[in-house]
Amino acid sequence: MAETTGSGAATGDAASQPRKSSWKYIGPGIVVAATGVGAGDLVATLIAGSNFGYTLLWAAVIGCVVKISLAEAAGRWHLATGRTLFDGWASLGRWTTWFFVVYVVIWGYVYGAAAMSSSGLPLQALFPDVMDLKWWGMLTGVVGLVFVWFNKYAVFEKVMTVLVGIMFVVTVYLAIRVTPHLGDAFAGLLPVLPDEKDSVLNTLGLIGGVGGTITLAAYGYWVNAKGWTNAGWMKVMRLDNRVAYITTGVFVVSMLFVGAELLHSANVAIASGDKGLVQLSDILEKEYGSATAKMFLIGFFATSFTSLIGVWHGVSLMFADFVERYRKQRAGADSKTLTGEEVASGAREKSVPFRAYLLWMTFPPMILLFQGQPFRLIIIYGVLGAAFMPFLALTLVWLLNSSRTPREWRNGMLSNGMLTVAGLLFLVLCVKQITDQDWSSFF
Repeated sequence: MAETTGSGAATGDAASQPRKSSWKYIGPGIVVAATGVGAGDLVATLIAGSNFGYTLLWAAVIGCVVKISLAEAAGRWHLATGRTLFDGWASLGRWTTWFFVVYVVIWGYVYGAAAMSSSGLPLQALFPDVMDLKWWGMLTGVVGLVFVWFNKYAVFEKVMTVLVGIMFVVTVYLAIRVTPHLGDAFAGLLPVLPDEKDSVLNTLGLIGGVGGTITLAAYGYWVNAKGWTNAGWMKVMRLDNRVAYITTGVFVVSMLFVGAELLHSANVAIASGDKGLVQLSDILEKEYGSATAKMFLIGFFATSFTSLIGVWHGVSLMFADFVERYRKQRAGADSKTLTGEEVASGAREKSVPFRAYLLWMTFPPMILLFQGQPFRLIIIYGVLGAAFMPFLALTLVWLLNSSRTPREWRNGMLSNGMLTVAGLLFLVLCVKQITDQDWSSFF
């Protein structure tokens, strides 16, 4: 979506570049859409529809536009410079490395438990008499580990595409099934705030919560894993990125329709968090029958499991890049991104750091499924998670306006405007997240 200061000549091996942008190349965008839209995003949008009807539809759409700009910027950095995003961060100073290390260790540990629990919930609802939630969660974690461990990006992308297809069919079916009032929906595209306390912060939260956090940073790594390693793929990447967030938009708008029609009109409230989707399945069963409820739970599982394996794969790629760069730095070598041949061989996916981080996200978090989540760890996790998005947005502004980026691929006015707005938006949400924490219980 975002423009640059010029068109520029493509760099790299001409034989590896497409002659024009084509739908047949689409892939990383589907992966980032599937990973970014988790159960938490769907239930947040569902609750927004439940509380405010169609009033905040415009905010959900803006959320998708903001994320298009962020993902485009991350992908553009990878293709224009031939360097990974972590390499760019490291060039800004050692503070970025320390932030990333603390973030990826603590965030990965807590997210691992959350992702497994979220993926286990719909399975427990579908098969209530088979086993407890914690065992379903551990099973999904191990299945995700085995799948990512033994498959390269190409297979990973195909499976993600199938699961996205299931998500798409289910969410669109539900949106049609509840018979939305299209006149009210179009009116919801007008930027109007609800007449409620804290409506501004609730609106900003909806904008910021649509479709991904660290997965936006992982987009550039998936672009490279696809075999796109130079600026000749820039048009393809931009088309791919737009497809990603149009798909994301369909998911969140569909769930807002469900919330507005099924819950808001009947004045029905559901719990926040993933359990709210289990409640929704009970409501759907009463309204439309068990077949619709089961179909929804299958879509719920596809949504949660794509986020699980997407993070297992994408963040492990980032961690492997971090370790690879650290080793090269100590050896005094350059840290350019992998060559096309290395990408095609799945070298980073087979590396020890990649697989070590996979293990870290799978097995240690299982402790939390049995013991609950330690309060102090959750506070640190929440603060780090809130801090990552302003970190991403503002460092991309820095990198893409500096001499680190070839002049023809630096930010234009549109890119700078969107990334700055995104950075300020997420900074406000970060401050809110920090001030909302119960720090008195931390010490």
